Amino acid sequence: MHLFVSFILRAIAVFTKDAVLFADETMDHCLLSTVACKAAVAFFQFSILANFFWLLIEGIYLQTLLLLTFVSDKQYVWWFIFTGWGAPTAVMFAWVLTRIHRQNTGCWDDDENGVMLWIIKGPILLTVLINFIIFINVIRILVHKLKSQEGGGSHSSHFVRLAKSTLLLIPLFGVHYIVFAFFPESTGLEARLYIELGLGSFQGFLVALLYCFSNAEVQSELKKQLCKWQYQEYLNFIHKHGTLSRENSAVNYVTQLSLLEKISPKRKTSVCQNGVTSV
Repeated sequence: MHLFVSFILRAIAVFTKDAVLFADETMDHCLLSTVACKAAVAFFQFSILANFFWLLIEGIYLQTLLLLTFVSDKQYVWWFIFTGWGAPTAVMFAWVLTRIHRQNTGCWDDDENGVMLWIIKGPILLTVLINFIIFINVIRILVHKLKSQEGGGSHSSHFVRLAKSTLLLIPLFGVHYIVFAFFPESTGLEARLYIELGLGSFQGFLVALLYCFSNAEVQSELKKQLCKWQYQEYLNFIHKHGTLSRENSAVNYVTQLSLLEKISPKRKTSVCQNGVTSV
């Protein structure tokens, strides 16, 4: 849940930053220096940091489940939450203070000073490196578990399962970030745009698709909610149809009464006439 929240925050931060910095197309945003644009950039940096830290927490959590089978994960939940949100908050606090006192220029979106760059980039690279190590260790554990299975099929089936597990873990761990993590920003700029921005933009969608909407329990809950919604719609239809039927019956009854009242004088006259004739 916290990982998905970090993905949502990251997407919101991108739109917020662009909306604030490029609100006036006639103005050069590099010359802009307002509290709103600085807050938007700070929120953008915090969202990126939080997303990377929660990817790391997800990796640590998965490895904990694999290694500590008989230990309840509830013992670590609050530590995970505190680290996932507390660490990026502390980094952002240090970055904002350093910006204010050493490089309070523009909208804080220029990283020419190396200190400013590494306050943000350093923790991100650290999370990417640790997550990549955890990824390799998790693959090693999976290989060991597949080899230890007795009579579990051929080597090709084991290889397919391992390949599937590896591919599923790549978006969850953010392994694609390791490709350009330790290269200068100017190295392979075009390829970096395709890999980091392209894959990074769909990372949250892939994680949600693979680990949420493809989950059997989630699908079962969605089916239950769909059935409840359909049943509620059916009840509403029946109630509405029954109300209309009762209203139509009442209208028909009133109409019949009015017709009887109109016809009744004629009936009385004919009866009287017939009575006089008979007499």
